[in-house]
Amino acid sequence: MGFAGGPVNGLPAPNIINEQPLNFLDTLLANLSDFIPVLVVIAGALLLMASIHRILFHRKLEPGDESGIYRWLIFLSGCGLSLLLAIFVLPVATETRNQLLGLLGLLLSAMIALSSTTFLSNILAGMMLRAMHSFKPGDFLRVGDQFGRVTERRLFYVEIQTENHDLATIPNIYMVSQPITVIRAKGTIVAATVSLGYENPHETIEKLLIQAACGTQLEEPFVQVMELGDYSVTYRIAGFLGEVKQILTARSNLRKMVMDILHGAGVEIVSPTFMYQRPQPPETVTIPEKAASRADKAVVDDQIPEELIFDKAEAAEKLELLRQERETQAGTIKELSARMKTASGVDRARLEGEIKWRRNRSAAITAILEKAADTTET
Repeated sequence: MGFAGGPVNGLPAPNIINEQPLNFLDTLLANLSDFIPVLVVIAGALLLMASIHRILFHRKLEPGDESGIYRWLIFLSGCGLSLLLAIFVLPVATETRNQLLGLLGLLLSAMIALSSTTFLSNILAGMMLRAMHSFKPGDFLRVGDQFGRVTERRLFYVEIQTENHDLATIPNIYMVSQPITVIRAKGTIVAATVSLGYENPHETIEKLLIQAACGTQLEEPFVQVMELGDYSVTYRIAGFLGEVKQILTARSNLRKMVMDILHGAGVEIVSPTFMYQRPQPPETVTIPEKAASRADKAVVDDQIPEELIFDKAEAAEKLELLRQERETQAGTIKELSARMKTASGVDRARLEGEIKWRRNRSAAITAILEKAADTTET
């Protein structure tokens, strides 16, 4: 028995130790050449996705901008196409490739099936709400038992700021399945109800209630008899409020003024079923000793509660108005640029100056929106 490098039967023995690495290296290079297309595809996909990510996400989203979801959809679609291309160039048998594609399709189908009830439903509902144009950031909105001002409109949800200064997130599918009440920006009706006894003539009550509405600067006030109960009559005093941003204050002031006016006129805001826990003489009158009128108050609180309650909604409305102004400026600039092509002399110089001013205004608006986006992120 000979060793490596020694003679065997008078003949030189093959160099087994030196030939094994050469055969392994040849096999590795041969197999590696089969994976070169896959490596090229992976490298190209990584470069492509890095470029797409840089293009899509180089700009920060402004408050209320809904393009973020579209950015991620485009990016994820690119990742999915790159994965499919990598599977197609894998050096495997056709049957194995079909199995991989089938497994990928099964995973995608399972993901869509599990999330379709909420994901797709909210997307379609969000698109429907945008197509309806029924409300915008800053509007007063009531849906179900929620009331407040709209702060954000997203593809999946609507955010409102409630009367308690809290933020409520409402899914879009809930928004389209419930009646929505939007208070018009041009004005709304503010009303209050009060129940009084039958011993009070309705003509007198109507005059007093109209006086109360006029004392709160409501326009075109009117009185309605809402119900004839067994023991009392329910009156409704209402008037038009032009400044809807102060609707909470207006409602409170109207109720206060109704009490002051009725008490000042000697009208009890009780029904015949009213009874104290301890007996009272029949001549007892349930009116405060001094029904101070609002005009006699020495201290007047100028603070508007709505400014504190709806601070985010107020900021959202201002940003929405800036975005609308920027769109208007862009349309006007396009129109002026078209007119400048046929203008000459003084008209051309005037158009150039107006275009420059509008572009500067648009740039200033963009800077404000970008600053608001930075503030929102921090």
